[in-house]
Amino acid sequence: MHVSQLSLTNYRNYSRFQLNFEAGPVLLQGKNAQGKTNLLEALYYLSTTTSPHARADRQLINWSALKDEVIPFTRLEARIRRNGGTVQITITIVKEGDRFKKDIRLNGAPKRAMDAIGKLNTVMFLPEDIDLVTGSPGRRRRYLDSMLCQIDAEYCRTLSQYRKITAQRNALLKELADHRRTVDQLDYWDEQLCAHGALLITRRHNAILELDATARRRHRTLSDGLEGLRLYYAPSFDPHDRPAPNYQLPLVTADLGPRAIPAPPPAEVAETFKLKLKGIRRDEIARGVTLLGPHRDDMHFLVDGVDITLYGSRGQQRTAALSAKLAEVQLAQDTIGETPVLLLDDVMSELDAERRKQVIKMIDNVGQAFVTATDWSDYDLPFRQRAQCFAVEGGRLKAM
Repeated sequence: MHVSQLSLTNYRNYSRFQLNFEAGPVLLQGKNAQGKTNLLEALYYLSTTTSPHARADRQLINWSALKDEVIPFTRLEARIRRNGGTVQITITIVKEGDRFKKDIRLNGAPKRAMDAIGKLNTVMFLPEDIDLVTGSPGRRRRYLDSMLCQIDAEYCRTLSQYRKITAQRNALLKELADHRRTVDQLDYWDEQLCAHGALLITRRHNAILELDATARRRHRTLSDGLEGLRLYYAPSFDPHDRPAPNYQLPLVTADLGPRAIPAPPPAEVAETFKLKLKGIRRDEIARGVTLLGPHRDDMHFLVDGVDITLYGSRGQQRTAALSAKLAEVQLAQDTIGETPVLLLDDVMSELDAERRKQVIKMIDNVGQAFVTATDWSDYDLPFRQRAQCFAVEGGRLKAM
């Protein structure tokens, strides 16, 4: 898989941009705030329909267009070559009155966001991805969801439904706390929550098992064999357990060592989920919130048995996050049969010479990689000679 053409109009600091790319590495060099990261963000946006930086779609529209044009808009368009042929993805964001409308098209036909996700598969690493290790559980859940939605359409549909079900169930729990509803009305939402949540738990559990196996090897290489990384899924309940009906919610809902075996089938996990919900129903009604489920999951990064979320050095945390992202490339390839496009933003900073060599070797093993640097010397001469090299300045690219 590779992006053969990218076109941007009024996107961030790109007023008008269109360029063709070949498979292989693409090196973007330039000073800060010139548009290197914006180009990577555009590719990620076309892949996931969300931005890793912007909180609202309006922030993606070029400021001059917002200020000067009668109908401000931005358009992102990419042609992707895959094993199955060519796909054209176009996303347009237009200001209509006080609102911003998003239009998504595949090969010219209008589509929902959910239908466009995964047509271009990307794995993106940003300097701030150290937050994947040090940040909140919500940050790690978003990472898992973004990763799995690109390679598993059923997961993406189920996640959308699960979020709606959780919101409805929470609203009911609050009404039950105020004695405005009867408890038996909770049974329907418990069934829905468990059926949809079980699939999410199962897919996350098994995906992290696969990530762990590959990330361990990647991390050994990046750390020159000095450190051992493990990734652990920390669900709000162990899907392998079958608790008694009077189950009580523990003070700590997950440890750092869940069973390193595949999850049971979703139907079995759903039954476990239902039993555990019954055991904490009174507590949930009192609090007015759903206390168990994938919306409360986490994952942990351990190096030599130490949870580096809390105790790791910055170098360890950065290397662990990079190892996980590189493992994601392998997971995607194993799942969809094609290598995703790798997006690496300033990945060489804070890496020593040996680790840089290992990163270059890994870049060479993917079909296409867009990488950024502030200095050409971040990448050795042989790499630059086989890469498409562009100098980036003020939202413009110049072939070198």
